[in-house]
Amino acid sequence: MEHPSLDLMEFVEQQILPRYTAFDRAHGLGHVNAVIASSLELARNTGADINMVYTIAAYHALGLEGPRAIHHMTSGRILQTDARLKRWFNAEQIKVMREAVEDHRASSSHAPRSIYGRIVAEADRQLEPTMVFMRTIQYGLDHYPEMSVEEQWKRFREHIENKYARQGYIHLWVPGSKNEQYLAQIRNIVETPGALRAAFDKLYKQCIINNV
Repeated sequence: MEHPSLDLMEFVEQQILPRYTAFDRAHGLGHVNAVIASSLELARNTGADINMVYTIAAYHALGLEGPRAIHHMTSGRILQTDARLKRWFNAEQIKVMREAVEDHRASSSHAPRSIYGRIVAEADRQLEPTMVFMRTIQYGLDHYPEMSVEEQWKRFREHIENKYARQGYIHLWVPGSKNEQYLAQIRNIVETPGALRAAFDKLYKQCIINNV
């Protein structure tokens, strides 16, 4: 099984990934490591350059150090201007990686410009239903701690329906991925009366009790 180069992995693990510890629980180290793992799996299935895929995944959300609404563009700029990457990549590769990072956002109005953008966009989805619901709750608790349980539920429901329901804005870019099955499961929960509220209540309680 192909792996990224050891010196690149050492650089990313020491210099890049620790920056995610400053983000909320939904976008911290657990998230970026999951995106890296999914991206590498997709890369092996598509024949994409493993070092490029690994780097794109590692940098994809660094822009959360600034405004969330433009974090994908900021992340791309951070990658492109990091001169240390010239040790492993030429200018054209860095350009492709920047574009892939810019294209990863779920609400993007256009399809990713390359297979690399499709890979990181797909990996970033992480659509296993429990993970989706838990991250949505965690985001609400981290960013709106003043909200009551019912207000958190309303925010949770609106987000899930706007993004993941059949009329939602999410797009999948790699046919046959696990995300297709997961998205179908989420939509089934959304469309089953009482199922989404039951999932919220269970996971919200876990978050509060276990502080996760």
